[in-house]
Amino acid sequence: ATVLAERLAAADEELASVGAELSRARQQLGERLEQAVTAELEGLEMKGARLVVELDRLDEPGPTGLESVALLLVSHPGAPALPLGKGASGGELSRIMLALEVVLADAAALSRPSTHTRTLVFDEIDAGIGGQTATEVGARLKRLAQSRQVIVVTHLAQVAAFGDQHLVIEKNDGTTKVREVSGDEREAELTRMMGGDPHSAAARRHASQVLASAVSQSQG
Repeated sequence: ATVLAERLAAADEELASVGAELSRARQQLGERLEQAVTAELEGLEMKGARLVVELDRLDEPGPTGLESVALLLVSHPGAPALPLGKGASGGELSRIMLALEVVLADAAALSRPSTHTRTLVFDEIDAGIGGQTATEVGARLKRLAQSRQVIVVTHLAQVAAFGDQHLVIEKNDGTTKVREVSGDEREAELTRMMGGDPHSAAARRHASQVLASAVSQSQG
């Protein structure tokens, strides 16, 4: 009994030591993640919003450590920190996911490049944005696509212009079709997405400029 008690005490001591080391690492990485994601949100039309990594001490140590981890969002200065599912709209949630993925992908590329591809799907990421913010979203999606397969459902030409492939979804008489557009067809589709007349030379030039700008930013 004495031997077992000694072994149990030693195991408890080791558990406390390893758990404390994990907690310190989580605290440090959590602060870095908060800063990096909050910086990304600034460029995604969520100024004043910030990510909070919350560590809650458990009553007893568990398989994953001494605390539970939760991601919270402060939507604007003075607002309470709420779980992402409660504190963010659909469009905001997509942008937070994009910011997280970009930051984590950059960190992974620095430590050990991924040898397998993951597919990420973004929907409603362009909700309530436009102009330069849409371009920032498109640029980040393109950056993320360097190490992941990224599928984006968008109504904004500034976002669509960054895609390596442009697929148009059409529904006629109850039948849904998907077709790829490129070249002149893609310029015409981008023109339509911007509300212009695909047959207008001036509107087509604008679409061509948006596409060329996206290509230039991607290469830069």
